[in-house]
Amino acid sequence: MKKIIISAMAIAAATTGAWGCTSLIAAKGATADGSVMVTYAADSHNLYGELYNQPAADHEKGALRKVVEWDTGKPLGEIPEVAHTYATIGNMNEHGLVIAESTWGGRHELAGTGLIDYGSLIYITLQRAKTAREAIRVMTDLVKTHGYASEGESFSIADGEEAWIMDLIGKGKADKGAVWVARRIPDGHIAGHANHPRIHRFPLKDKSGETLYSPDVVKFARSQGYFDGKDEEFDFSKAYGVTDFGALRGCDARVWAYFNLFTPGMDKYLPWIDRAEGDPMPLWVKPEKPISAADMKRAMRDHFEGTPYDMTNDIGAGPYKVPYRWRPMTFKVDSVEYTHERAIATQQTGFSFVAQLRNDVAPELRGLLWFGTDDANTCVYLPVFCGVRKAPAQLAKGDVNTLDWNANFWVNNYVANQAYNRYSLMIPDIRRVQSELENAIAEDVRVAYEQIPEFADAEIRASLTQDLADIWAERATTAYKQLGDFLFVKFMDGNRKKVDENNRFMRSETGMPLYPEFPGYDERYFRSIVNDAGERLKVHDIKY
Repeated sequence: MKKIIISAMAIAAATTGAWGCTSLIAAKGATADGSVMVTYAADSHNLYGELYNQPAADHEKGALRKVVEWDTGKPLGEIPEVAHTYATIGNMNEHGLVIAESTWGGRHELAGTGLIDYGSLIYITLQRAKTAREAIRVMTDLVKTHGYASEGESFSIADGEEAWIMDLIGKGKADKGAVWVARRIPDGHIAGHANHPRIHRFPLKDKSGETLYSPDVVKFARSQGYFDGKDEEFDFSKAYGVTDFGALRGCDARVWAYFNLFTPGMDKYLPWIDRAEGDPMPLWVKPEKPISAADMKRAMRDHFEGTPYDMTNDIGAGPYKVPYRWRPMTFKVDSVEYTHERAIATQQTGFSFVAQLRNDVAPELRGLLWFGTDDANTCVYLPVFCGVRKAPAQLAKGDVNTLDWNANFWVNNYVANQAYNRYSLMIPDIRRVQSELENAIAEDVRVAYEQIPEFADAEIRASLTQDLADIWAERATTAYKQLGDFLFVKFMDGNRKKVDENNRFMRSETGMPLYPEFPGYDERYFRSIVNDAGERLKVHDIKY
């Protein structure tokens, strides 16, 4: 019975909104501009449509901080505040430190009962740490002192020099703390995690300082009956996680898709993804060529295109090659269970980002979030430097129950949800506008890197980063509302209205709208109709 429960939880981690996040990493030396890059998709069905921010602050001795569970808003308690906290914007702080996550659940009996949930762990740490290594120390000290309140979690922790993955899980009722292991991604390599612990075996005597772990990580596993081999054989993922079909096909497959975009030969890990056969997929791989920010955005928009899991090719995609599947993720036909694929890009993303981290620029430019709301595939990634102190108005709100045409989240949903009905017809128009906006933004960012450091005054530099964020949030939101209106008119009633070379709707010489086109369905879909209802729908020769 215990095994069944654990397996069910692992599948839930792969398929439910709260446990659906993806984080991809490109270490220094693997990127075209020498930056460290981290991505994050906060996937949920009811949360996260906005950009958070907290100002820097000084606190009196003895001050307390309220801890509120990120997912639920539930108060968990109070902890002592530190003397000074750093400013944060989203998952980045003023020093260009970025932290992302994905939940993997793991052994249900180890769910934490302490004061610090995984979300609070991220945002408290961002207010207290300057570097990735310091962040690891702060995070592990917090859960050791105050207890961990969540389930198994993976974290991407990065600054302008280093990128780390840390797998962490609580000790259940046995202890308020947690067991964990953190590994630095080697320069020149890429890594990622997606709701499954990715650290398997690791060096227990790493004198380089690039592997860190809790002193009892092996001992505790032994005490709970999770491991009984030699210390050097210890596998964190195997001991504390659950490796089943949901964990591999629903989770590791997303990391495989990322690796597959940039590293040849990844097909050899398909047996692992499908059946847990052969060696586990490595924690990191070396890309064939340096990766750009545009490449990372492309990775966040992936639906397994061109792979055995391509979501546009089976009948589930419908006649318009829609790379999305509605929940639930698994279903039964004739008592046989099946699954939909779970890609990196998904409809229930609240927000996502691509972070570029550099130390060779002005402090206000060391961290750049390319921030997007809603589906990463259809959003426009907007620039938010670590010098920004206030979230742009269009990004500061995203309540999923309150339609707001001034909120970037809702405008992006307006575009995306139309495309979900007729994807292959609409995506060219979306890509056209998306590319125009992102290319223009990229040029402004390039100029910002060149010109903002020329100002000696830090306040002016910060103000300029704020202006850039505000301007593009307003422009992109306005442009996407116009795009949504355009799509609605162009494809109304299943037709496709004709447009000229400037994408203006065409009229006749007398001013009448031109007769529309009828895109219809593709042949595969027609065949599926015939297979289901061909006899009823067959056209007969009738002689009367």
